Amino acid sequence: DPGLFTLWITNFGAEKFLPGADVLDKKIRIHGWKENTGIEIFDFIEGLMRLKIRKVFCTDISRDGMLQGPSIELYKEILNKFPSLHLIASGGVSCYDDLFILKETGCKGAIIGKAIYEGKISMEQIADFIKDN
Repeated sequence: DPGLFTLWITNFGAEKFLPGADVLDKKIRIHGWKENTGIEIFDFIEGLMRLKIRKVFCTDISRDGMLQGPSIELYKEILNKFPSLHLIASGGVSCYDDLFILKETGCKGAIIGKAIYEGKISMEQIADFIKDN
């Protein structure tokens, strides 16, 4: 309900929200990734930016849980179009080096799941990365 969402932004402030975009082939997917909305990620983010939302996380569902590395090209394209966006990458993080690559790309954060569960990245490495970066 876009109207309700806009009302929430008005009442509580854009800084209180961290919307997420589940994406496949640059299109937003919903309902457990099953339904293609036909909305491009860039149009989605542009709408959020009009609402003064500056933080978004983006999950490339083709990489989520696959440990194949993050969707660097997608994130570069997003940040090229929206340089002031605080983008948090999600999906595909496979090793400690991916965190540095995401930082170099311009991402402000990363959601790390399976890489922790599979022992590919340790909590100590994450703590070191946060401390040093």
